[in-house]
Amino acid sequence: MALKSKKWDVTDFLDSEERIALFLEAAFEEDDPSLIAAALGDVARARGMTQMAKDTGISREALYRALSKEGRPEFNTILRVMKAFGLRLAPVPLR
Repeated sequence: MALKSKKWDVTDFLDSEERIALFLEAAFEEDDPSLIAAALGDVARARGMTQMAKDTGISREALYRALSKEGRPEFNTILRVMKAFGLRLAPVPLR
């Protein structure tokens, strides 16, 4: 009997506001801009990229490009995406 497998996709697990917040918090703690962009992209895919495009006023194609591991989103894009997630960036003292 052959074992069937499915490619693991984090978006399958980003199914609550708490999980999304924890996922993004972990990404931001790494201080890696490409990881942060990719994490924002993962959350956008979990929420539905078409809806994200409507909520941000940015085309789906531009969101896919900007919010990828290779993407380099402008700060305005990050702010618009975070707002669409119902989140905001806030300064926090380093621990």
